[in-house]
Order: sequence, then structure tokens, then C-alpha cells
Amino acid sequence: MKTLYWIGGIVAAGLLVGTGVRLLGHADAPPAAAPTTAATASTGSGGPLAGAVPAVTARADAGSTVSGVAAATSAPYQVGDQLKQSPAVTDRPYQASGKLVNGYQEIAWEALIPKDWDPMAPFKGLKLDQLTDDDPRADAALWKAKKYWKDAPVDSAMEGKPVRLPGFVVSLDREGEALKEFLLVPYFGACIHVPPPPANQIIHVRSAKAVKNVRTMDAVWISGVLKVERSDSSMGASSYSMKAVSVEPYTAPDQG
Repeated sequence: MKTLYWIGGIVAAGLLVGTGVRLLGHADAPPAAAPTTAATASTGSGGPLAGAVPAVTARADAGSTVSGVAAATSAPYQVGDQLKQSPAVTDRPYQASGKLVNGYQEIAWEALIPKDWDPMAPFKGLKLDQLTDDDPRADAALWKAKKYWKDAPVDSAMEGKPVRLPGFVVSLDREGEALKEFLLVPYFGACIHVPPPPANQIIHVRSAKAVKNVRTMDAVWISGVLKVERSDSSMGASSYSMKAVSVEPYTAPDQG
């Protein structure tokens, strides 16, 4: 797979905090436009990336070979989408209410990132639209970003916190139709069609009891005690873990 194709995926995924990005096309298709470039946006000193990434062509569809993703095409999410605030408010991502629900405080994904850590640091000063795929700077940026995200720092203050958080499921271990272990990620398609998010944006979840009727890329709420614990799986590295006492289908939080 082309180096810049993957860089484009990482860059788009890097916009997960506070920015919604929609990626169009096919996960296994070549870039639809500008085949030697990965983005029309740059990472100069003018601030974080805010442009589209047209050469990233990823979408979960009926051609997916990942269990559960093909069936998810009728869902209201496409690759790169964050959870929606409600069916009526589709242009605004989920916002945490901060309320206690059965003793667990509702938090947002941003709470897991140290305030002084910048997920886009590996791309600062790099103008992707000026690179060709055989440019050694592209390959160097890709591997730098992968390591930087895999080693992402945690907020140690989150250790032992009883929290409630929504996200998308990436299945790891099933027992028949029941799900026992999974990763929770903040946007649709993460770890499946685009590179994994930073490790501090992945939670390794083991359910207190097997969960039925939950597929890969289903949106769910999890509740439990968060732990700062590193783990690696075939789908990505995580910096947090939880033994969930509750796994429920996602519904928009009560902001009242």
C-alpha cells in the first residue's frame, strides 16, 4: 500500500479531537485523485490541519472482509465519523454531559489525553501535498507517526476513575455470538480501514459478562473503572483498560 495513502489516513484520524472528518471511497481502492499526493492540507505553522484529505479513500462497505463491518453499512456512520450528538444533530459530535450515571461519570475522549500532548506533532512543517510517494520524507514521517502514536502518553489522574464513555467496538474475542473482549475507539473505522488512533485513544475492554448482539463498529456505552494499563493486540496498542460492568447500545447523552 502506498506510503502517502497511509499517511493520509493517519492525518485524517489525527483530527479526531474536536474535528469531524469524512473519508470517502473504498478501503482497498487506489486514491481517487492526485495519486502522488496525500492531502491538500499542510501542517505548517498556521495551526492544526483543518482541510480534507481527498487521497484517502476508505469506507466500510459490503466489500469489507472484516467481520461485522459489512453489515454496518446501514448505520449512520462512515469511516472517520465520530459519534453524533443525536439523530437530529448530525453536524456536531458527541459532547459529554459530565453527569453521574449509576455511579459512573460520563467523560469525553479528550479527557484521556494529557493537555500538553499534540497528536499531530510528527507532521508539523510537513507539506503533504508537495510530496510524492517515493519521497523518503514521506516514509520517514509515516514511521515516526506510527511510533509516536503507539507511545502516546496517558493522563495518570484517570487511574481508578469510575467512568462512562461511548465509542465504537473493535472485536477481539468472541464466544459464539457473545463478545467477551474488544477495543473501544472514538471514530468509525479506526483499526479497520485506517491506522489505529493514538494508544491513549484506545481502551482495551473486557466485559464482566459476555455481551450479545454487538458487532465490530457498533456504537456502545461502556461503564467501569478505568485503569492505566498498556496492552498490544493485532488491531492496535492501547494505553487504558477497563473491566466493563455495563455495555449498552449508544444513545445521545442527556444534556438537560
